[in-house]
Amino acid sequence: MSAEAVTQIVSVSRTVEAVAEQAFYIPMTGPAARPRRSLKHDDTFIVLDSHGDIGASAGGPDGLFHCDTRYLARLELVLDDLQPLLLGSNLRDDNSGLTVDLTNPDIYRQGRIVLQKDLLHIVRTIFLWRGTAYQRIGVQNHGEQRASFQLTLLFDNDFADLFEVRGERRPRRGIGSSRLLGPTDVLFEYRGLDETERTTGLHFDPRPTRLSVNAATWQLELDPHEAKSLFVAVSCNRPITQKPARFFKGLLAHRREMRHSTIGAASIETSNNIFNEVLCQAMADLNMLMTETPQGRYPYAGIPWYSTTFGRDGLITALQMLWVDPRVAKGVLRRLAHFQAKLVDPLADAAPGKILHEMRGGEMAALREVPFAQYYGSVDSTALFVLLAGRYFERTGDEETLIELWPAIEAGLAWIDGPGDPDQDGFVEYQRASEQGLANQGWKDSYDAIFHADGQLAEGYIALAEVQGYVFAAKQLAARCALRLGKPERVRQLEAEAKALAERFENAFWCEELGTYALALDGKKRPCKVRTSNAGQLLFSSMIREDRAKRVAADLMQPHFFSGWGIRTVARGEVRYNPMSYHDGSVWPHDNALIALGLARYGLKHSVAHVFKGLFDAATYMDLRRLPELFCGFRREKRRGPTLYPVACAPQAWASATPFTLLEAALGIEFDVARGEIRLRNPHLPAFLNEVILRELRLGDSSVDLRVSRHGDDVALEVLRTRGQIQVSIVLAR
Repeated sequence: MSAEAVTQIVSVSRTVEAVAEQAFYIPMTGPAARPRRSLKHDDTFIVLDSHGDIGASAGGPDGLFHCDTRYLARLELVLDDLQPLLLGSNLRDDNSGLTVDLTNPDIYRQGRIVLQKDLLHIVRTIFLWRGTAYQRIGVQNHGEQRASFQLTLLFDNDFADLFEVRGERRPRRGIGSSRLLGPTDVLFEYRGLDETERTTGLHFDPRPTRLSVNAATWQLELDPHEAKSLFVAVSCNRPITQKPARFFKGLLAHRREMRHSTIGAASIETSNNIFNEVLCQAMADLNMLMTETPQGRYPYAGIPWYSTTFGRDGLITALQMLWVDPRVAKGVLRRLAHFQAKLVDPLADAAPGKILHEMRGGEMAALREVPFAQYYGSVDSTALFVLLAGRYFERTGDEETLIELWPAIEAGLAWIDGPGDPDQDGFVEYQRASEQGLANQGWKDSYDAIFHADGQLAEGYIALAEVQGYVFAAKQLAARCALRLGKPERVRQLEAEAKALAERFENAFWCEELGTYALALDGKKRPCKVRTSNAGQLLFSSMIREDRAKRVAADLMQPHFFSGWGIRTVARGEVRYNPMSYHDGSVWPHDNALIALGLARYGLKHSVAHVFKGLFDAATYMDLRRLPELFCGFRREKRRGPTLYPVACAPQAWASATPFTLLEAALGIEFDVARGEIRLRNPHLPAFLNEVILRELRLGDSSVDLRVSRHGDDVALEVLRTRGQIQVSIVLAR
């Protein structure tokens, strides 16, 4: 058999394997002709195209979504049955709204032009607030003659579950209907198979000339330079008798709420204007992704597919933002403690003490057509929860919250040592409890992410390298918390367990022939001898020996790992390496950020600067200066940007937090609550930053403004202002 034939067979085999194993994949379709823009407020988000339309062109997850259900599938503006021409569209810098500028094409009637193009200026202003999408359509006639024309909004809905939008097919659905409620209102109704009533209300102001259940038309007559405004509000589950807020009142309230929510976080300004734009976009995206929950603010993972509570994503985002705004961590910890598993439920992959992976509010989740109503199929969320709790306490000294969380911390540690280690070999492992669940349950959760050197997928109970690092750090931090709570015996036990884990890990995972750590151990305890970024995340946990840490770090900086834009998830040359894959050769900003923190902890600041510059350069090529969830791992080439990944979420919380984490790693920021001191450990700024100014950097009730300036490889520190009792120092040692 020829080599080509063998390659073809392997390719077909892997395709079949993918279809069989990847239960909840997101299919890649061709990109829509118009770029997409997203807005979010709490549990509601909207995906529109650059014209401000929903569903006007094929492809893409267009719609108004609320609690994992699509509440509007089409909202298209036409002018005398023609699509307006795009002048431009822009999100506000704070993500509070989208503004779209349009104009008219040539309009013909009975074979002659009755309105020349570019005479009408149409401005669509769109924002979300409290479950309602508001839109103002402003029209002005810039011609010298009176303009007569029709503006029509075409609309429709399907109440599709988010998983249907992602590609899942359902044999049965609920019953939908639509009706007029009067001359200004339309109602879409849907009774799902879960017996839940869902409604979408559309309110138009002023009264349309004609209104049907799928279209609102205004016959407009505009004198030269005359302007008029039309308003539409689309509300999710609003009572019929309740009218939405007036457009401008709602807009002002929304912007006021957004400004208020950022008060208390540190602000950052640098000497690099482009990096300032990256930081501003990242903070605006994080603020938009924050959702008010009964337990506090929580960063939803990303738009469109992950706009809900995700355990791992929220925990890592909170870790990344801990130095800037520890309140994020408090909200995440309290919410995840509230939903910590209490019972065994195989379909949900739940066991007592386990921390949530994902929760969904749609019809399919309620019916358990998908297992994600409250799903616990994550091997790392529990260790990350304990880790974040410890880091939060060290950052804030908030003993009241620590006492509140301690039962959840102990329950999480019990899961780690019990159900999380089913064969009691001392490593936390996973195997899905139900065929409906996720096959892989680390952060690299695609079906083919965990494999051996020959490409064979790992089977059985799998122990991931980085998860053991999370457990090590979690137990060390929990020990320090126990010390504060006056539990000396628990301190000794946790410290001993962490030390034993580190020794056991070195013996089981180190691969001398690779010069790095195995990706994982499979169910037969065979190491997956593959070079991956998972070994880089071990640096973040500070678990591994210093001599081996330096070998791992040096390998990550080599061309087979470092693309020029960042560190790949899988090194070039490994059998499953594919720079266009989701987890087997792509570049994930948050992965690089955690690795950068690890490099800093081992004193490798020049490597931190290398990663920092690669991701900064990548961000300069991205739309809105926004780092996406991931991008392709192709080698960097001169005078061209990185290659995008088609269905990457943008914004994505942990990608948005990455610039702040990279800055933390570069500056080596540490907090000592007991001493009232902020330390910069081995600070080293990359070449593109000459100066960084931090304002309102808080420690307890005190805060400081400071400036860090680069002088070659050295930095100078200047304290600009202090409030309360606080000290700042530079430490030039590990």
